[in-house]
Amino acid sequence: MARINHEVTVRQKLLDEKGNIREPGYAKTLIWEYSRDDIKANDMRIKEWDYYYIGNRDHALCLTVSDSGYVSCLSASILTFGDKPEQYNDSEIGPFPMGSLDLPSTSEKGDIDVEVGTCKMKFENNGVTRRLVGSYENFCKDGTLEFDIILSDIPKESMVIATPFNKDKHFYYNQKINCMKAKGYAKWKGKEYRFDEESHSMATLDWGRGVWTYDNTWYWGSGQTVLDDGSTFGFNIGYGFGDTRAASENMLFYNGTAHKLDDVTFNIPKDANGEYLYMEPWTFTSSDGRFEMEFKPIIDRVAPIDLKVICMLPHQVFGLMTGKAVLDDGRVIEIKDTLVFAERVHNKW
Repeated sequence: MARINHEVTVRQKLLDEKGNIREPGYAKTLIWEYSRDDIKANDMRIKEWDYYYIGNRDHALCLTVSDSGYVSCLSASILTFGDKPEQYNDSEIGPFPMGSLDLPSTSEKGDIDVEVGTCKMKFENNGVTRRLVGSYENFCKDGTLEFDIILSDIPKESMVIATPFNKDKHFYYNQKINCMKAKGYAKWKGKEYRFDEESHSMATLDWGRGVWTYDNTWYWGSGQTVLDDGSTFGFNIGYGFGDTRAASENMLFYNGTAHKLDDVTFNIPKDANGEYLYMEPWTFTSSDGRFEMEFKPIIDRVAPIDLKVICMLPHQVFGLMTGKAVLDDGRVIEIKDTLVFAERVHNKW
């Protein structure tokens, strides 16, 4: 498939009068203007979500607020990456939100305050810092999870993509912000998970809005770290979702500046029957030679939602990545045993 990696630089409405993307491509800021009012598809088909990953070398917290038309979902995960890696995942599901969660039309500013079941999440965003605060009673059927995180130093550039599908009124609008500084805590079962500058704690936002086709499989990888000289480095890689001829979503981030990549392939090992071996070593390779990595899995975060007609079957694998990446100016960034994640997800909804 021919790829042009078209960069969109003129601020504009995301959708035209027919509900299709006006100008597909990628950008380094949230240049398209999204509004639910411009969508021509049924409210049951609209997907809106904010997903935050907050982590360091020792542990991580994952938080999701989503409105998928059919269902609302608040989910949380605690991950530890020590000698005995552990994962704890739980979700609260509500019926037919169809916009009632009132998720902001932009990631640049605006608050989210949602309660589903025993879980409460508030994401406050004043345009400078973000505060993620909430509680989840009976988390994993074993006590109340509490968290309070402040995110700062939001990079000036990020990965933004507007991808159409080969179906009228369907689209995918997505922003990934890497390398935000994180400070705060999560508490559960008498243990506190701290995030601070000393542990190089950082956060990623996956912000998305769209109308998808029913059955999709996508690949996504993300990482962020502080290099030996104090510089921040991160990446976003992925494919498999929509008609990506206009642009890929592959990008490097160095000290808040984005560097565009072409295609990146996830080489996930399989057994003799073609089943994926998620916990065996992976490799990543790029068509332009600018992202060449090895990946040693630590945890396969499997938090499925399977209602048969509606399902989300993710394998979000956390592990250690070693290799090199090349910036736009030719500078080579080398990382070794950097904690990152990469996933393969199959959705029907």
